Amino acid sequence: MLSAPIKLFSGTATRYLAEKIADSYGITLGRSLVQHFADGEFATSYEETVRGSNLFIIQSTFQPSDNLLELLMMIDAAKRASAYKIIAVMPYFGFARQDRKDRPRVSIGAKLVADLLTAAGVSRVITMDLHADQIQGFFNLPVDHLYASSIFVPYLRSQNIKDLTIAAPDMGGSKRANAYAQYLNAPMAIGHKHRAKANVVDELRIIGDVKDRNVVIIDDMIDTAGTITKAAQVIMDQGASSVRVMATHPILSGPAYERLMDSPITEVITTDTIPLKQECDKITVLSVADLFANTIKSVYQERSISSNFIF
Repeated sequence: MLSAPIKLFSGTATRYLAEKIADSYGITLGRSLVQHFADGEFATSYEETVRGSNLFIIQSTFQPSDNLLELLMMIDAAKRASAYKIIAVMPYFGFARQDRKDRPRVSIGAKLVADLLTAAGVSRVITMDLHADQIQGFFNLPVDHLYASSIFVPYLRSQNIKDLTIAAPDMGGSKRANAYAQYLNAPMAIGHKHRAKANVVDELRIIGDVKDRNVVIIDDMIDTAGTITKAAQVIMDQGASSVRVMATHPILSGPAYERLMDSPITEVITTDTIPLKQECDKITVLSVADLFANTIKSVYQERSISSNFIF
């Protein structure tokens, strides 16, 4: 029997997923409280003892500022309550797009978040499909980086799609798409885009043959859906039979839902790392709860998590 007990807690924003993870694990979600004040300030507390426990705090940091601050305060409260280990389970890691200094006088937000989590007292981080793999190196502590491919690939195979081509919406996603293409033994296409400014695609071209192919675009997230829908339209204009999208994190800001519905995309396959803001007939949501529950169990029991990876 392990000496330090395990406890799972949830931040406010991710309780819908934390409950599924706890159910899959076979334990009850711990009791915590977030008290709000009139001026918008809030305070976090645990409503049960966490002393000496392996404490896993589940919180995605979409719409990131308040959710990130709540996570940091829960980590601080756990540290001050003498938890043995504090593991931040972040299915979606906010600020991950700010992973480098791509122009003068900008912050590297992902590194700042890593420093904040470390300073708050976290022992380990578990996350999924970071926008850039190098973010793991921003931490001087263990980071378990999971991939939605272990969920997406079985679903894709179950659809028995003929004449399959895997596509990356931009050059940055080519490594991710190439891994899918090699594993599925499918040809690959790449989108080359030019942005006039953030969230605005000025020009997009497709490199590769997509004529008479059923194309699946692979990405880590969909924000305003501008790039994805533009890529889908260009692919269809070049003679593709159909276009689907697989993206891990459904941020879906602003005009995203309208763009997806008006686009030639047949289906958008995503996960529940972020809750959908509204129903959409084109969107299929696959749950990551079992994957995170298995990973949490492996981390707690100090076993390898390699079995959770397809590639």
